[in-house]
Amino acid sequence: MAFHSRSSRARGLALAAQYPGASYTGADLADDEQARGLIRQVLERHGRLDVLVNNAAISKVVPHADLAGASPDLWRSHYQVNVIAPWTLITEAEAALRRSATPERPSCVLNISSHAGVRPKGASIPYAVSKAALNHLTRLLALSLAPAIRVNAIAPGLVDTALTRDWHAAQDLWRERSPMRRAARADEIADLAAMIIASPYLTGEVLVADGGLNLT
Repeated sequence: MAFHSRSSRARGLALAAQYPGASYTGADLADDEQARGLIRQVLERHGRLDVLVNNAAISKVVPHADLAGASPDLWRSHYQVNVIAPWTLITEAEAALRRSATPERPSCVLNISSHAGVRPKGASIPYAVSKAALNHLTRLLALSLAPAIRVNAIAPGLVDTALTRDWHAAQDLWRERSPMRRAARADEIADLAAMIIASPYLTGEVLVADGGLNLT
């Protein structure tokens, strides 16, 4: 098991220490070479790769009507981390994923997207469009890499984390309009990830996990 983050090195090392044989590697995925180096370091440490979870992302709140606020630099930074970095990691990992695949147990790529890539919502238009691109990338690669490598995505809605604790308007929206009347817990999204990873026939799916908000 290999963990990664851009910062939070001490927490990453502590997390890896909880699992026998696990490792932690720091890398800034806005840098293509660091992204490629991350896969190389994981392979040097572990010797194989069965599952790749692309969970890193960036976001900045810009009202959708504030077109000038969504600057070209904001678009570039969001695409670099939310679209190009997953592409770079998958490209670098492809050979290793193919080596570990069997007909009964394909390797797996899981992209963590957002409901904002499915509905016209989200912290900003650049963020939402980058997640829509990630969703389409998921489907395209599911076709291109099959049958050895499965590619799926989870598109969560609001998830209770330290980052979203003060998003009062979003919290109110989920309590009032979603059928489940609350945001997701992080462990519930993790359970969905485990289900997808364990399902050898599932590929090309973008699983929306927003407590049913998309129905309203």
